[in-house]
Amino acid sequence: MSEQEIPKLYHSIGQVSRMTGVEQHVLRFWETEFKDLAPRKNRAGRRVYSRKDVETVLRIKELLYDERYTIEGARRKLREKGRKVTPDDAKETYRKTCDRLREIRQGLVELKELLLK
Repeated sequence: MSEQEIPKLYHSIGQVSRMTGVEQHVLRFWETEFKDLAPRKNRAGRRVYSRKDVETVLRIKELLYDERYTIEGARRKLREKGRKVTPDDAKETYRKTCDRLREIRQGLVELKELLLK
């Protein structure tokens, strides 16, 4: 069996840079901006990227470059990925939205009354 046939568990930052087409300095910056991207460091203190880290890099790249999200928008999108919305969550969001709209409507009615005086 050759080395090419054995999948690597971890990759260096240089290898990840070549595989993903993202410069090394950009990868280091993304580590500071996205908590989902946190490669371990080996005993020598060098970053070692797992398969999950490489997939995260590719997803961040897709969000920022292809879908044109901002850093904050990409962060939010990554957080949403793992979160499932239950029917109870949806009902609660709907209820809060309705309550807020009622408050806004009441404020507008009061403002109208003030203006008509």
